[in-house]
Parts: sequence; structure tokens; C-alpha cells
Amino acid sequence: MDSKPQMRNDDVLTETIGPQLAAPNLRAAANGWLTHLATERRLSDKTVEAYGRDLRQFLTFLRDHLGGPPAVDGFSDLSPTDIRAYLAARRAGGLSGPSLSRALAAIRSFARFLEKTTGAKTTALTVVRGPKKRHALPKPLSAESALRVIDSDEIDPGEAEPWIAARDAAVFSLLYGCGLRISEALGLTRSEAPKPGTDTVLRITGKGGKTRLVPVLPAVAEAVADYLRLCPYALSPDGALFVGARGGPLNPRIVQRRMANLRGAFGLPDSATPHALRHSFATHLLMNGGDLRAIQELLGHASLSTTQVYTEIDESRLLEAYRSAHPRA
Repeated sequence: MDSKPQMRNDDVLTETIGPQLAAPNLRAAANGWLTHLATERRLSDKTVEAYGRDLRQFLTFLRDHLGGPPAVDGFSDLSPTDIRAYLAARRAGGLSGPSLSRALAAIRSFARFLEKTTGAKTTALTVVRGPKKRHALPKPLSAESALRVIDSDEIDPGEAEPWIAARDAAVFSLLYGCGLRISEALGLTRSEAPKPGTDTVLRITGKGGKTRLVPVLPAVAEAVADYLRLCPYALSPDGALFVGARGGPLNPRIVQRRMANLRGAFGLPDSATPHALRHSFATHLLMNGGDLRAIQELLGHASLSTTQVYTEIDESRLLEAYRSAHPRA
């Protein structure tokens, strides 16, 4: 079997960590680390190059920060303040959070190698935390797309029986109209089915066993009633409200598969999942003046900070509209 290309010779490593960046003992350790990455850990040339670049940038900062090229003892004596100053400088230079995390991981890798080979431990690198990972914003459907998904006439492919199209529309209506998770919708029993013409409130037990009350819109209650009217199975009061083609409890994979089919039929993005309907519920409420605290209660979020992510969606859309419409944007 062909061996993986090894790191180039020591001359190249000397150019990577130059004498102006580190004292001889630290420079030798850095070059040894890069050789170790290439030959013993067998990382790709590009990965080794990236790790070397990250360490070189860190040593450049330390040289300026400390007033001269650091040696092994100076490196191990770094304080958390020194590390935070480096992170702040790189952030100010425009480095993104993920890139900053990668750079810090490379420096920590070198510090572990340094401790293993010289005994010099850099405690500060174990104390300072990297930047928090920014979670991707939820991707709701447009109101028009969401309404198509909950319309049984729209989602009927002509292949399934009418009751199955009505069932899927009812499930999607609960996700979009009530903000339920798919597990919460499929966990409803027949006796908990909302009744049209009444002020129905669902008592939902969500994550962590937390119970919340969710009002049901008339259109959602009608969708569930249409499904029950067409369903060919006799559903017991304590049994599952939504059943599969053979009468057993509906598997969430069936709902996910139906949404995948609708993505192709309606030209929706890959982010259009059943859970995206819950995101759409929250986003559309907020865009139409809904109170953030009330939305938190409806979604069953334990913390308001979890719900606040939807305000970022609203802000990003406002900025997008501004940039596309304002003549000076």
C-alpha cells in the first residue's frame, strides 16, 4: 500500500517557524511537532501547513506582545490574559469564530507535544475557553409554502388514499398551527383530539416533562376532524390519534418522508422539514407582532434565550429587505 507523503525536509520547517519568531529551544520543539504531525500522525500536507501557519501567527503575536521571541520557559509561563489578548487581536483582525477555534486547537496541540517532549506545561491554554459556537438560525418556511403543506388537496399525490393525505395535513397543521414538535403531535391520543367549534386547548408534555397549554386554531381542529372522518380504523380513546396505513401508531419517519416528497413537488429547500413548520409557527407569530414571552410559553422553551433566536431571524430579514430596497444600501 502506498504510504502517505511525508513532511518535507527540515529546511522547509525552518522556513515555516523562522528564527525571528522563537528562541532556538522553542523553535526546535515547533519543528519537531510539525514533523510529528506529518510522519507519525500522518496528517495531510495541507493540514500540517495550516497548523504551522496557526502556530506561526501565534508566535508572531507573542514576539510583539512579550517584546521578543519566546523560549520554552516563556511559552509555558503564559497567563490566561496573554491567551485572551491573542484571541482578541485575531478577532479584531477579522478572524471568524470557527477559524479562531481551529487556531486555538492547533496551539493546544503544540502545547501538549511540548509538555510531552520537554515537560513544560502551558496551563493557561487549558483554562481559556475558545469562542462559543454560533448555532445556525432556524430556517422557517414562507407563509405561502407553509399553507400549501397543510392543505390536504395540495399534498395529495393521487397515489395514496384520501384519508392518508388528510392525516398528513392534520399532522402538519398541528406543527405549524400549534408549534408542536413532531413527537408531541404523534404522541396525542384519540381522546385529546381537538374538536371543531369549541375553544380547544391542548395540554402538551414536552422536553424535560414540562407541561404547557397550547390553544388550537379552528383551522387546525377542522384538519384533525377531516382526518378522523376519513380514517378507516376505529381508534380507541387511549390509543394513538394518528395511525399508519396498517392501523398502528404513525411512525415519524413516514411524516419526514412525506415532507421530503413535498420538497420535490413544491420546490422547497432541503431545510423544509417537519420541524421547520414549528420554526415557521414561531417566526410568523413574531413577524406579526407576537409577544416573545408568549411565544416562549407556546413553544415550551425553558429559557427565553432559546426563543430569542427567532428575533435574529426577524432582524436578518429586515436587514435583507433594507439592503435590497434602500438606494444607499
